[in-house]
Amino acid sequence: MPTPSMEDHIEQIYLLIENKGYARVSDIAEALSVLPSSVTKMVQKLDKDGYLVYEKYRGLTLTSKGERLGKRLVKRHELLEQFLRLIGVDEELIYADVEGIEHHLSWNSIDRIADLVQLLEEDAELVKKLEEMKAQ
Repeated sequence: MPTPSMEDHIEQIYLLIENKGYARVSDIAEALSVLPSSVTKMVQKLDKDGYLVYEKYRGLTLTSKGERLGKRLVKRHELLEQFLRLIGVDEELIYADVEGIEHHLSWNSIDRIADLVQLLEEDAELVKKLEEMKAQ
């Protein structure tokens, strides 16, 4: 089971590869606001654990296991942002709130939140009621 730090690295690597076509240690370090040496250690651990293939000075690629997890982590992050937005959390708080909670929820809880998001998206009246409650 990956740690929160491992998840953050895998998620960021997945996003970098999706957006740029590659992920370098320096890009990962910048995105996560950590030292490149910390990223190198984590990348070596993720390589050992089968999430990616890392060749020093050549870059890295996600394995199918790493890619599946990266995609799932990105979807979890997007879902939680969507949920907080739907329930009326102030936009400037959403990113920090998601970062604070995403590693502390079980996948079962994430699935239930996904169901709730679906219900909210299908019921504009309920979303309106939430907005009215926030305005009070």
